[in-house]
Amino acid sequence: MTDAASVGAARDGWTVLLPVKVLARAKSRLAVLAGARRCELALALASDTVSAVVACPEVARVIVITSDRLAAPRLSALGAVVVADIAANLQDAGLDGPGGLGTLSEAEIGSQDGLNAALRHGAAVAARRWPGTGLAALTADLPALRPAELSAALRAAHAATTGMAATTGTGSDGRADRGTGRSAFVPDAAGVGTTLYAVAPGEEFRPDFGGASRIRHAAGGAIELVLGDAPGIRQDVDTPADLRAAIALGAGYRTVALAAELLAGSDMDDRAGQSPRDPLHGLDLGRDQLA
Repeated sequence: MTDAASVGAARDGWTVLLPVKVLARAKSRLAVLAGARRCELALALASDTVSAVVACPEVARVIVITSDRLAAPRLSALGAVVVADIAANLQDAGLDGPGGLGTLSEAEIGSQDGLNAALRHGAAVAARRWPGTGLAALTADLPALRPAELSAALRAAHAATTGMAATTGTGSDGRADRGTGRSAFVPDAAGVGTTLYAVAPGEEFRPDFGGASRIRHAAGGAIELVLGDAPGIRQDVDTPADLRAAIALGAGYRTVALAAELLAGSDMDDRAGQSPRDPLHGLDLGRDQLA
């Protein structure tokens, strides 16, 4: 490929950013299920997510923002470009107080995971290395994500952020979802948070993940994307119930294999006196994530 062709290719497709917390601090609400294997489970979730994103034809490159020494080489081997998480490094070095943050907001660094700070740092790296690319932030805990679902979401985001579509669908209240800016997002399965946030090339990248981010993204002018049959892109995993839901949809093989061990023999119904049952019984364990 010639230099000119390389520049043209770099301007085509999306750059997808995935923040991965240091594994020892990741997925604390899964500790009740995973125990000492919580780090292993967090890495399985991230690996299955990255594998699906890498296989998406609309994606030009995948950037993982992490400072975890185990996750970085594993995710790089799957095809991701790994960028060090500056926010996490500042926290670990004790430089997250006033005056030690540079361009990172103190509120972000002081949050539970520094998610938005990490995403902004990754976006800045992408803007320097691949100018003109669209940016999409995606949570790294979507093990049931399929490449086709991400393709549909990114195509919808492109239409919404470039003015090719006046609306993107109908919301749960029956109203068309309209936005005022050049950004778009996909809400999570619970309808409270966000799993995907995307902006058009050259537009300001303002992710606001965490907690009730759906309403904050919408209030900031982002267009809510109402997708059809794409449950995997909305099913993030924070709790054992979320994990079972993702497996029921058809998660990636890493998550399925580990979940089978963690969930086997556990009583997922939490009903006193009921005999434990196999929580994976009847679920589709063979779904190929690359379909």
